[in-house]
Amino acid sequence: MKHLLSLEKLPRAEMESILSAAVKMKKERGSSKQQPLKGQTWAMIFTKSSTRTRVSFEVGIHELGGNVMFLSPADSQLGRGEPIQDTARVMGRMVHGAIIQTFAQRDIEVFSEHAKIPTINALTDDEHPCQILADIQTIQEKLGPIQNKIVTFVGDGACNVPTSWMFAAGKLDFELRIAAPKAFQPSADLLKRAGGKISCTEDLITAAKGADVLYTDVWVSMGKEAESAERLKILSGYQINASVMKHAKPGALVMHCLPAYRGKEIDEATLEAHAQTIFDQAENRLHAQKAVLAWCVS
Repeated sequence: MKHLLSLEKLPRAEMESILSAAVKMKKERGSSKQQPLKGQTWAMIFTKSSTRTRVSFEVGIHELGGNVMFLSPADSQLGRGEPIQDTARVMGRMVHGAIIQTFAQRDIEVFSEHAKIPTINALTDDEHPCQILADIQTIQEKLGPIQNKIVTFVGDGACNVPTSWMFAAGKLDFELRIAAPKAFQPSADLLKRAGGKISCTEDLITAAKGADVLYTDVWVSMGKEAESAERLKILSGYQINASVMKHAKPGALVMHCLPAYRGKEIDEATLEAHAQTIFDQAENRLHAQKAVLAWCVS
């Protein structure tokens, strides 16, 4: 049985297989007769609000022939304190797979252990594997193989998106630079676990020099709202804008996993100048996640 809980646990060969399938899924959308989820019902259990993740997974399940049910905390006993393992035991007897977006990584791991059905991490505080698969698909569409490319992440380098980027860098042989204030850099233990060519610096310009991709995310992730004022103050110098772009490689991509807060992590002009890439990136969530779903049941 296959789960996508973390890029750390996904072997390189399997990652490359998913990425290859995602390209095929995109090319054949609307014409493919492959329906690997036909006759199946998948549950989407979301604790956090969502646009891209929810829409892309719901559409993807339908396009692969399956049925989908969406459960918010108000729709299940999880919202009233039922242990995740008990919900998992029930769901595992009734549905064919689960897609979970929540806070604690351990909740997804416990669910997969007890439900005994394919389980996909749609986002936790620790990782965002589906996002990075779509991001890599986008980079390879536009720049060719990601091997030996330089990806520079700018902003909060200790959150789920850069963490998944770190595990991808350790497997796919590209360089990852993280430009972040010291307090927002990943731990030494995490860097050691990821391996690969990863560097951290407080110097944004140094990190941007010669980069193939400049990537950012919101400064205040879901669940961190109480820290908003302090985060905005500390991260205010870590914005992707025209002056930073001058140091990247000519033709460098600008990427953002959205939603974007113009004037904070990226300025309006830079976002609009690179909107084609950013919204191709958003679209590729659909294709990459269809590939993950098909992989889970193969």
